[in-house]
Amino acid sequence: MTVTLADVAARAQVSPATVSRVLNGNYPVAEATRERVLHAVNELDYVLNGPASSLAAATSDLVGILVNDIADPFFGIMAAAIQSEIGGPGGRAGGERLGVVCNTGGSPERELTYLTLLQRQRAAAVVLTGGAVEDPTHATAVAAKLRRLAEAGTKVVLCGRPPSPEAAEAIALTFDNRGGGQELTEHLIGLGHRRLGYIAGPEERTTTRHRIEGHRAALAAHGIKDDPLNTVHGRYDRRSGYEATLELLRRDPSLTAVLAANDTVALGACAALRDSGLRIPDDVSVAGFDDLPFSIDAVPALTTVRLPLTEAGARAGRIAMGREEPPPGGIATVRGELTVRGSTGVPRA
Repeated sequence: MTVTLADVAARAQVSPATVSRVLNGNYPVAEATRERVLHAVNELDYVLNGPASSLAAATSDLVGILVNDIADPFFGIMAAAIQSEIGGPGGRAGGERLGVVCNTGGSPERELTYLTLLQRQRAAAVVLTGGAVEDPTHATAVAAKLRRLAEAGTKVVLCGRPPSPEAAEAIALTFDNRGGGQELTEHLIGLGHRRLGYIAGPEERTTTRHRIEGHRAALAAHGIKDDPLNTVHGRYDRRSGYEATLELLRRDPSLTAVLAANDTVALGACAALRDSGLRIPDDVSVAGFDDLPFSIDAVPALTTVRLPLTEAGARAGRIAMGREEPPPGGIATVRGELTVRGSTGVPRA
């Protein structure tokens, strides 16, 4: 049954005029009311027809690129690579597509809202980057949005995100975060480290869980106890790395190595160690993840796992535009590469 504007108004307990104002953005509406309306739109999967020019064709010239944080180089690199591949034949405006980067800020609700807006605009393609939120209700809601997009002719590609079992139409280029996490920890254990601290990302993210699973698999393989006190969760930013490292040192001053959720977190860890009077890697080794551009310029340069962000993003863009065949079965695993630099070394006796 088709969902109407009146259905949304009833669910949000507002007038149809208020729903229209929120969706059209042409009249000031209280923030609480706006959020209630958008929540009802998502719950009911209401889609308002876009511009008439979009309705004239199966899809428009719009390509949506969803990122968690555009200021994070991890997402910026992938978004730039995707956007570099979305031009060319197929669009009505001189053969070009309009790439729109949608910054969710890590908000599950915002992610659903952007998917609804892109469906409304009949986007030619949608590329979702980075890890997913591990919440069953949200995962089901996202899968439903992706199915609706695909049914309407939108190409859906996941880049750096695990495949969605409930949305088989979405093509997935997923990073091997488990394998990378295991290889990184194996490297440190191989150097002789046995007291390792781990700074993890947000607990609700798939990327966080998969990297921790790899880390723990390496510990188990060498008979090293996984002490919960040696793991601290936080955001994927420098401040989190700094504060988490101080906490790890407080819990266990004898730590000889710190593994960070990503390279940005690793920079914060390095700063905290220096401020604590410790040398890297003489006193404590530090390892990151992703091999972001600044990693090689850190002092000392970071040992990390290089993820081919540019290559993966470009491939996602080509698949989204139909210029490259999807991988067999619609899923491909993109593996990282251990990159050993000066921030890790043999622990002191």
